Amino acid sequence: MRILVTGGTGYIGSHTVVELQQGGFEVVIIDDLSNSYAGVVDNIEKITGVRPGFERIDLSCEEKVMDFFLRNNGISGVIHFAAFKAVGESVEQPLKYYRNNLLSLINVLKGMEMHGISPIVFSSSCTVYGQPDMLPVTENSPLKKAWSPYGHTKQVSEEIIANTASVTQINSILLRYFNPIGAHDSALIGELPIGIPNNLVPFITQTAIGKRECLSVFGNDYNTPDGTAVRDYIHVVDLAKAHVTAISRLMKSENRQKVEIFNIGTGNGFSVLEVIQSFERISGQKLNYRFAPRRPGDIEKVWADTALANHVLGWKTEKNLDDMMASAWKWEKSIRGKYE
Repeated sequence: MRILVTGGTGYIGSHTVVELQQGGFEVVIIDDLSNSYAGVVDNIEKITGVRPGFERIDLSCEEKVMDFFLRNNGISGVIHFAAFKAVGESVEQPLKYYRNNLLSLINVLKGMEMHGISPIVFSSSCTVYGQPDMLPVTENSPLKKAWSPYGHTKQVSEEIIANTASVTQINSILLRYFNPIGAHDSALIGELPIGIPNNLVPFITQTAIGKRECLSVFGNDYNTPDGTAVRDYIHVVDLAKAHVTAISRLMKSENRQKVEIFNIGTGNGFSVLEVIQSFERISGQKLNYRFAPRRPGDIEKVWADTALANHVLGWKTEKNLDDMMASAWKWEKSIRGKYE
């Protein structure tokens, strides 16, 4: 029942740690704090009443990872989040992404193999589908050429896990999730990017609160109802609960294959303008935004078919778009000035 969560002080990782602890699991976190803060551990403890273990380690350093596994021989399973995740940055700095995202995974799998640890839930992404020919996307949709090095690292990571699982004790669930937004109801943890945000919602909330002058909407000439890109947005707590369900499935040996794949989304596509309208509706204020050219690496539209996750995992989302935006706004207001 002791779970290693890599990248556990990050956005999705921290919410998953909370759900794990509330589900009775013991958690130890590894994070290098390259895009998060050590204080997140304190806030997890405030929410759950339990302080997770924490070690600051760069997972791309094999020696440090092997030392960690040697010292922590009671780990029952792994949830692997640790990766760089900005699509645009990956286009500009591909080697940074290939080195970090692939080496980190390889080192974790090596430690698991050496110490007889079987279950791993992997943080994959809808970017593995590229721009799909048909929507919604199912788990059987073909994987297209990735539109960014970030997306390609997710494709390669899935192959690394599948190849390793075929010749070792390792069993895995790959969660291909769509666009997580929102924050914990306590407003103690949420999305807190270091520097200028790469994702839409923190840029919306930072603009609304006055930290950013104007929100850039990248592209208004897409083949979508209002010309802006369409994504399947999912509340981060709903997403975190999917990870708890997945690791529990593996630990109970309920998986039907060595590697299982599930789409994790709501099954609904919302445009950038619809997200902005939702924010304006729940906040009661107009947002300052302008249209800008498309960004390299961004696809036009994608949303999930979630039938497999709903029926096989027994998992479903609970929050709607307004819930997501309300929690993100509550989080932004709670951290005003704290992390300047």
